Amino acid sequence: QVQLVESGGGLVQPGGSLRLSCVVSIGFFSGYGMNWYRQAPGKQRELVATITSGGRTNYADSVQGRFTISRDNPKKTVYLQMNSLKPEDTAVYYCNAIRGTNDYWGQGTQVTVSS
Repeated sequence: QVQLVESGGGLVQPGGSLRLSCVVSIGFFSGYGMNWYRQAPGKQRELVATITSGGRTNYADSVQGRFTISRDNPKKTVYLQMNSLKPEDTAVYYCNAIRGTNDYWGQGTQVTVSS
């Protein structure tokens, strides 16, 4: 059974940092593209960051320069380092694994940025 388990969310003050982790129980993890999405209350889910199986990354304009996505294939884990956090980064963050027609999601982890 495929499982994606996110962790690392929490409450942080504006300007602070958090690192999210997503451990993926899946065969051939290195062949999957990995994404982080987020969904704020009353808003649509949005793509935050992407890392391909080859390690190429891409970011939403709103997080460019502040967030960094990375992956550790032997550990089957993807990370999202979030720096200079803003109140508008408050959302539930979801990990997504995709390869061909295989599309898997985690349960999400809450990130709240507030003073």
